[in-house]
Amino acid sequence: MNQLKSTSQAAATLGLKEQTLRIWRLKGIGPKYVRFGGPKGRVGYREEDIEEWLRANTFQSTSEETVKQG
Repeated sequence: MNQLKSTSQAAATLGLKEQTLRIWRLKGIGPKYVRFGGPKGRVGYREEDIEEWLRANTFQSTSEETVKQG
């Protein structure tokens, strides 16, 4: 089983602030995450989910980005 990255570790991997990932979780726009220990429990990120999110949000041009999101 893959070791889960903490919010801090995942943010560092993505070059983001931890708060950005927290906001993205709230909005449902960031990488998939795992929550364990109930609704207020800890959050972890699997490396493959971070990589999948990066692939889904990689573009060669702004026109490609617009088509994919529209």
